[in-house]
Amino acid sequence: MENDHGELVDLYVPRKCAASGRLIEAKDHSSVQIAVCDVDENGKMIPGSTTNIPISGAIRHHGESDDSLNRIAQQMGCMYFSAL
Repeated sequence: MENDHGELVDLYVPRKCAASGRLIEAKDHSSVQIAVCDVDENGKMIPGSTTNIPISGAIRHHGESDDSLNRIAQQMGCMYFSAL
């Protein structure tokens, strides 16, 4: 929720799982949020610029977090797969 000045006033802002699109609840203690640094065209890290990828505990419990991170990285253009 925002006030009249456009500032966030909520104590808790729920996250959404990047793999499944489900909301990550406050009591989901097995969820993780991975910060991936952004890079410029030369492959150098841009200081202070990261992309956060939240993964819910349900995805981790089923052992799908590695595949999900690979798929998300491919959608972001960070990783490329070649067909054999």
